[in-house]
Amino acid sequence: MTDGAIGDLLLAVVGGAVRVGTPFLFVSLGECLTEKSGRINLGLEGVLVFSAMAGFGGAYLSGSPWLGVLLAGCCGALLALLHGLLCSLPRVSDIATGIALMLLGSGLAFYLGKPLIQPQAPQIPSLPLGAWSDSPAVQSALAINALFPLGVALAALLAWGLGHTRWGLVVRMAGDSSDAARALGYSVNGVRIAATTAGGFIAGLGGASLSLYYPGSWNEGLSSGQGLIAVALVIFARWHPWRCLGAALLFGGAGAVGPALQSVGISGGYYLFNAMPYVLTLAILVATCSPSRTLKGAPAELGVSR
Repeated sequence: MTDGAIGDLLLAVVGGAVRVGTPFLFVSLGECLTEKSGRINLGLEGVLVFSAMAGFGGAYLSGSPWLGVLLAGCCGALLALLHGLLCSLPRVSDIATGIALMLLGSGLAFYLGKPLIQPQAPQIPSLPLGAWSDSPAVQSALAINALFPLGVALAALLAWGLGHTRWGLVVRMAGDSSDAARALGYSVNGVRIAATTAGGFIAGLGGASLSLYYPGSWNEGLSSGQGLIAVALVIFARWHPWRCLGAALLFGGAGAVGPALQSVGISGGYYLFNAMPYVLTLAILVATCSPSRTLKGAPAELGVSR
């Protein structure tokens, strides 16, 4: 492989990391906020698929991709609100409810989205950060999803808010010690419902990125388990928003290796390279799940650090 081909490959991986990692970023940030309050949402796969369908349908019917993005966030928040309300009932398991929500969201998306498989909706615009270069490879790699800067801003806002504001302290207290939160007069269920709903809205933006940017269409196999991968990604990021950004780019880069190799003429093992995000997920789970040590940064109410 020539130096030029290696350079094109690296540019393709960098561009693909942003393109593929944007949905991971939003879903992981939403789950990070949810888990910080002491609740886990395994239904993010259903949230992601349903919001992707809703965002595509909203953009198709309205002619505006940004209305589709807003609708995707609202639909994600609605499903997450249902999860939060159900989990607040006595003797209701977060895990079981999350699995049920995943099936509900996916089923609704597949049923309601059948008329949307063929049409084309207006797409989220790209930001041409590579316009300064005459190289088509550079221009393509640096044409990033307009939602990606919003995701970076959300990561910064969550990192600052959770660490330096009163509401952030309340969310973390509900996740670390529900007894302490109640002693100070806060409704633990109310805090968790609010955090879960807000997390669902953020995750819904990731669904909009899937259907309105990359791959940029609606079909029943759109998500490919990204909502479930995001749960492992949050563990890998140690429940920190800035680390979620780095982890999302890492997973995005892993998912972009196959297409990047194909772009420079290497097609052997294409499907094997496409499996890299899932292999990486398994490797991270194995590396982080040890009975002999606790998970640093894990909210105590989740039970994963005990």
